[in-house]
Amino acid sequence: MRGAARQRTLLNALQSTVSDLGVSTARSILSYEGLAQGQKAGALAQIQLWGGSVRQVSKLVKAGLKFYKPTTPSMRHRVTTDRSMLWKGAPYKALCEGMAKAAGRNNGGSITVWHRGGGHRQVYRKVDFARPPGDALNEVVRLEWDPNRSAHIALLRQIQTEGSPADSLNTDPHSYILAPQNVSPGDRLMAGPSADIKVGNALPLSSIPLGQTIHNVEMYPGKGGQIARAAGTSATLVSKGSDGYAVVKQPSGEQRRVLAKCTATIGTLSNPQHKNIKLGKAGANRWRGKRPTTNLQRTNEVVRLSSCQQLFRRSQ
Repeated sequence: MRGAARQRTLLNALQSTVSDLGVSTARSILSYEGLAQGQKAGALAQIQLWGGSVRQVSKLVKAGLKFYKPTTPSMRHRVTTDRSMLWKGAPYKALCEGMAKAAGRNNGGSITVWHRGGGHRQVYRKVDFARPPGDALNEVVRLEWDPNRSAHIALLRQIQTEGSPADSLNTDPHSYILAPQNVSPGDRLMAGPSADIKVGNALPLSSIPLGQTIHNVEMYPGKGGQIARAAGTSATLVSKGSDGYAVVKQPSGEQRRVLAKCTATIGTLSNPQHKNIKLGKAGANRWRGKRPTTNLQRTNEVVRLSSCQQLFRRSQ
C-alpha cells in the first residue's frame, strides 16, 4: 500500500505538471514519446516510455515536488513543494508588518475558534491585490515564499521610462503581487487598459479577450482581487455583454457576473503542486498553528457546557 500510495501521488503530481501541454492524463503523457524538448523546460527535460518505475516518474516531477529519504517513518511519506527558485533571504521590510497570534481567543480570553495555538512566528506581507492602472512599468525583482498563502508572491520595482514625469515614481517603488506561473525575475509587467495580453499584466475585463485564463479577479472595481487567488488556480472569461457586465467562470465551475470595469491579471497562479503536499506527521500541523481536533461530545463536561452556552448566546 505504501508503494501504491506513493505511485498515485507521483502520477497526480505529473498530471498537474504537464496540464498545460494538452495531454489529458498522466498515464498518456508517460507513454507519449513524440513530445518536443523544451516545451516544459525545467519540469520535463525529456519524456520517454514509462515502464512502471516509480523512480523514473519521480525524476519527471522533481522540479515541482521535493521528496525526502525515509530516515524516519514520518519522512518516508513527506512531500513538499520545491522552493529552490525562490528568494533565500528575508522579505522586503517596508512591506511587512507583525502578526500577533490570538490562539483562537477573543478580547475577553474566551476560545471562539477551537483547535488553534502555537505555530511558527510569521510576518505578514502586504500584497497589492488592486494593481492600480498606470503607464509605469514594473520589473520583477524576485520571487518569494509567503507563509500566509499557498501561492508565491513577486516583489516588483517600479521603473521610470522615457517620457514619463520625474515624479511618477512613488515614495517606495516596491510592491508585492501574487506571482503568476512562468514569471521570472527580470520580467516587466504593467497594469492598465493599454497593457499587452501578457502573463502578469493586469487589465480590465473589458480589455481581455474571451476564453483568456485570468486570476486575482475583482468583484467590485477598485476593491482588489477576490476570485482565484489560491496556488495553481485560475478563472476563465466566458462572455462580455452590452450591459457592462462580464461572466467569469470560477475555479469551482460557478459562473459569476461582475462589472467589466473590474480588473483581472492574465495567467495562472504559481505553485500548482501545492495540492500534492503530504505533511507526513502530526507535528507539521503544529508548526502551522493547528492543534488536534476532537469531538465535542468527548470533551470535558464543563468545557462542553461552556461551549454550548457560548453558541446559545450567539444565536440570540
